[in-house]
Amino acid sequence: METFYEVMRRQGITRRSFLKYCSLTAAALGLGPTFAPRIAHAMETKERTPVIWVHGLECTCCSESFIRSAHPLVKDVVLSMISLDYDDTLMAAAGHQAEAALEETIQKYKGKYILAVEGNPPLNEDGMFCIVGGKPFLDQLKHAAKDAAAVIAWGSCASWGCVQAARPNPTQAVPIHKVITDKPIIKVPGCPPIAEVMTGVITYMLTFGRLPELDRQGRPKMFYSQRIHDKCYRRPHFDAGQFVEQWDDESARKGYCLYKVGCKGPTTYNACSTVRWNEGTSFPIQAGHGCIGCSEDGFWDKGSFYDRLTNIPQFGIEKNADEIGMAVAGGVGAAVAAHAAVSAVKRAQHKGDQE
Repeated sequence: METFYEVMRRQGITRRSFLKYCSLTAAALGLGPTFAPRIAHAMETKERTPVIWVHGLECTCCSESFIRSAHPLVKDVVLSMISLDYDDTLMAAAGHQAEAALEETIQKYKGKYILAVEGNPPLNEDGMFCIVGGKPFLDQLKHAAKDAAAVIAWGSCASWGCVQAARPNPTQAVPIHKVITDKPIIKVPGCPPIAEVMTGVITYMLTFGRLPELDRQGRPKMFYSQRIHDKCYRRPHFDAGQFVEQWDDESARKGYCLYKVGCKGPTTYNACSTVRWNEGTSFPIQAGHGCIGCSEDGFWDKGSFYDRLTNIPQFGIEKNADEIGMAVAGGVGAAVAAHAAVSAVKRAQHKGDQE
């Protein structure tokens, strides 16, 4: 099988463009410029990795997001970096030809291919709520995972169960780690995940030949180590105690924090506020809507998207001197009253002892 670099050169890509591509890839992964030569070396020497991409219960939003990646472009990922041998959504083959390609890849690259899973398997009725190629997706998933080197769980459906597993969950849909228990699984949650996060995870694995560092829930730390709240451009308004109280009020027009109208940014780990969407153009909070926490486990069962989170303390630095003075005076008065009460009790006890 050809290396990444050989494929890119065959497509007419110059050495200069290739090195520029490696630099952009390093930047997209959050790596320093010193990593660009390492990426270039890996792409010059490593063979393309076979990838099998299967679909269970899902809406294909992960694929829709993936094909919109800009850094790197999805065409470079699919045509140059990996060998996408099976994906019933993107491949030209269909029917028996597609299933034959799947079996050929499993047998030819046993223990070497990456299994990418979009969606989840339903367990009820022996998996009959999701049929692929005349067989339950549950069986296809187990069969494809058996000889995979690693598994990527695309989106919240594969990672957590998402809407299919929401109460009352009549199909008994489950995240893939409930079925695949003997393979390393990289969870890339989101509904859908950010395009550059998806291609970035693949690029890292292919470049360095290992899984990215994962958190305790199996998510890549490079993209899921911080809350959206931590890097949100509205964070100063949160710290100042300036909130949108209802939609389209004056505070909303001023771009204040959306916490009180349901924003889940303070409890959601994702790269939306840094990588953003549509080639870094924007993200939901910047568009005026609070984060719904779609990358977190069980977000469909945590109430309305517009329900306020439990109280989270803010600094409230916009309080004026009169308000702060009244609060301090009230606190001092309460403390004096408490001290007087305690002193009175002690005097009464001392008098009783003397008697």
